[in-house]
Amino acid sequence: MQFVPGMSNYAFRMTRLSNRIFGEVARPTNAKSMRVVRLMKKRPVDLDPYIVNFYPPHEEYSKLVSVLREHGLYRDEHLDFKEEMIRMRILRGKVKPKPGQGKRAKAKELV
Repeated sequence: MQFVPGMSNYAFRMTRLSNRIFGEVARPTNAKSMRVVRLMKKRPVDLDPYIVNFYPPHEEYSKLVSVLREHGLYRDEHLDFKEEMIRMRILRGKVKPKPGQGKRAKAKELV
């Protein structure tokens, strides 16, 4: 918005109206007030896509990694370790038997 010193009253009022219509500052203000205007002019944080979509899609990434692991293209050492621990428990006989395969069922088979 520009105010020329020799501006007519009509031009002055039209400039002010134009600034109000297009969301600019209608009256001349100092730099401190313009800072507030700039802050209020910015997009709200909850509508800013950079802020809203900050976190990556973890669910999609984990599914992709599991598919890559099944094909042998990705190595997840933690899951490998957990599977190895389960396998070792099964070999040592520390896993609960399935229904109908417990001690009593084995005792009946021997008789």
